[in-house]
Parts: sequence; structure tokens; C-alpha cells
Amino acid sequence: MTAAKIEQIPRLADDAGRVAIIAGNGLLPISVAEALEAAEKKPFLVPLRGEADPVLYKYEHQEISIVEFAKLVRSMKAAGVDRVVLAGGVTSRPHVSDLKFDWPTLRAVPYVLRALGQGDDALLRAFIGLLESFGFKVVGAHDVVPNLLSPSPAQILTRNAPDARERHNLELAMESALRLGDLDVGQGAVAVGGRVVALEGAEGTDQMIERVRELRAAGRIPRRGGVLVKMAKPRQDERADLPTIGISTIDNAVKAGLSGIAVEAGRTFILGFGETIAAANAEGLFIETVSREKKDIKK
Repeated sequence: MTAAKIEQIPRLADDAGRVAIIAGNGLLPISVAEALEAAEKKPFLVPLRGEADPVLYKYEHQEISIVEFAKLVRSMKAAGVDRVVLAGGVTSRPHVSDLKFDWPTLRAVPYVLRALGQGDDALLRAFIGLLESFGFKVVGAHDVVPNLLSPSPAQILTRNAPDARERHNLELAMESALRLGDLDVGQGAVAVGGRVVALEGAEGTDQMIERVRELRAAGRIPRRGGVLVKMAKPRQDERADLPTIGISTIDNAVKAGLSGIAVEAGRTFILGFGETIAAANAEGLFIETVSREKKDIKK
């Protein structure tokens, strides 16, 4: 197995001002907040109502709904924030009828209207543009916690490696994930038995893997094997929504009978790196980082 320890160096530690974390669901916001705290930086949390983990409320925070732009801007300015990290998933999309028409929200309307008819990546770019129009600098979670990124160059991280059959599944799923990302639809795909059986949509990775489990239970696909691949979208703004896996991904992959997981090298968050690799080893799964330009990986 290739060594894959990455030193944690919070790149923003010497910068002036304060970092806010606009927190959606999942574990990434917690990891970013803990890294800032460990670097003796006091994060300001903006948990999205109905999305963020309750543990984040122990930090200084201002909860908002997804359309409360005025409250968002006021609270971050009052807290002395100059940089913003977008971390975690969001299951809902803003609706124009929910907007409150104060000045910050009126300023947001053109951004929202341009993006609503497009994919999630377009909506994120619009939101980043909106934040920057108010003087905030949007930075990536990996700028705060670089050790969460998947190792690069491409390598196998576990004791197990894909055999020829699973290598073929990996390549099929990788090609499908890239094409899906090019349409700004999703970041993941699963291939089993030499064909793609699931593509990620708005429901997210966990539900996509659950569909694979259901297909197995119904006898629609072979009982074992297959590979999940997650790739950043070709036009991905890396300040938001990079692919993410963690211990829950391993649990779900095991339940679905998959043989392994591949993620894009240097462009995927692996949360709880040590625990995730250990869990994969314990279950006999492989985890590999891959490059879209280079498919031949040596262990």
C-alpha cells in the first residue's frame, strides 16, 4: 500500500480577519470548524436550517434559511468575517416566491434567476458571485484543511486492489461520472458486471448506492462486486461541492455488495482518512485515487 499521510497545514492561519463556514449537511463542516479551532482561529458558523449537524451550534453562529441573504450578510459583517467557506451538502433549492425583498435580497435576485434553470454547479457559482459582490472572499474547504484531500498522484490506499474485472468496472464508472459531471448533474456512478447500473442525481451518493443494493436484492444485477467512482465535475468551481467520501460511504458500499471505491486524486475529500481506510481494509474493499488523464495505476 502506498503511504498517504498528508500534513495538516491550515493555509489561512496567518491571514487577517475571520473565516465563516456556511454549513450544509454532512461531516465536512465539522472537520473544517475543528481544523480552524485547532489552529487557534475562531470560526463563525452559519448553519443552514434543516441541513446542518446540531453539533455545529456549539460555535458562535447565526442560523439562516437558504433564502435569508440579508441575515447572512449582516451576521457575517457583524462578526468581522472577511473569508467564507462553503461546506456540506444542501438538499433544497431556493425558490423566488420565498425571497424577502430587502436590499441584499434584491441584489441577489439576478444571480438566483440566472442560475435556477441550470444545474447545481451553476447555482453554486451564482452564490459565490453574490457573496463576493458584498466584499467577502470565498475560499475552498481544502484551503483550510488541505489534509482532507485525497492523495495525489493516483494510487491505491488499501491492502486490496481491483482485479481485471473490477478495473474494467472502474473505468466504465469513471467515464460515466465524467460525462454526468459535464452535464452538471452529479459526480458519481456505479458499474457492476461490466455495465453502469447507477448514476448520481439530486438525491446524492448515499441514495445512489442504496439503489444498487435494491437492484441486488431484486436479482437485477450480480450478487457481488462493482465499483463506485466519484469525480469532480469538469467545470467544477473547487471552492464548493468537491466530491466527498467517508466512513458512511464504506458502510453503504458494504451493504450494497461493492468491491471498491475510486475517487479523483487531489480533488476529493476523504473525511476521517485513517478510520475510512481502516474500515475499507476490515471489509475487504479497495479505495483508489485516480486521474482522469491517467488510468494505469500501480500499487
